[in-house]
Amino acid sequence: MPVLPGSPPVEVHLKRSARARRFSLRVSRLDGKVTLSIPTRAREAEAMAFLRGQEGWLRQTLSAIPETAARTVGLGATLPVEGLPLLLAPGSGRGLRVENGQLLVPGDPALAGARVAAWLKVLARDRLASASARYAARVGRSYSSLALRDTRSRWGSCSPDGRLMYSWRLILAPPAVLDYVAAHEVAHLVELNHSPAYWRVVTGICPDWRQHRGWLHEHGSTLHRFRFQD
Repeated sequence: MPVLPGSPPVEVHLKRSARARRFSLRVSRLDGKVTLSIPTRAREAEAMAFLRGQEGWLRQTLSAIPETAARTVGLGATLPVEGLPLLLAPGSGRGLRVENGQLLVPGDPALAGARVAAWLKVLARDRLASASARYAARVGRSYSSLALRDTRSRWGSCSPDGRLMYSWRLILAPPAVLDYVAAHEVAHLVELNHSPAYWRVVTGICPDWRQHRGWLHEHGSTLHRFRFQD
């Protein structure tokens, strides 16, 4: 991974693209990730020269992002799990476990972030499958499959053939918020739109949905700020 020297040095993710006709530099407002897209045949030396030419803009943009924007998950970090902050600490044995406000992570500390992410995805699938089945029973419908993604544009989706998709990062939010997203998507099994009829279905199975949707609007972006591995 290229690094722009300076104080501090800046890691740059180089992305070669057959569709790129010129160099393009982007900075994620969520986590500060720097991506430089370049044409497939461009040389890395040319990319670095372009990067140095944009250094002033790049550092100014990065400085405008709050320091709390990107949070690397590792031992010693605090991470919300089902809305409750847990301190990541060394553990023993094979599996991760929650104990006295801590998430105990055994094994190599360098792999803690990746192990936590894998554990969270299993927990997210369990919680979302349970909520989806519960709401599907209430509306008298069934879904065909359930998948987890790390999507930034949406928290969930429902396809015309009944396939449900959710962001696994919902497991970081309070349980009622995760439940609301499940209710929102399951309601699409009845009404595949956002018509008044659809919202009546949502209200029937999740009466306080406005409160939980408000939480996502206000705090949802923070769930994307946790980096679990480089």
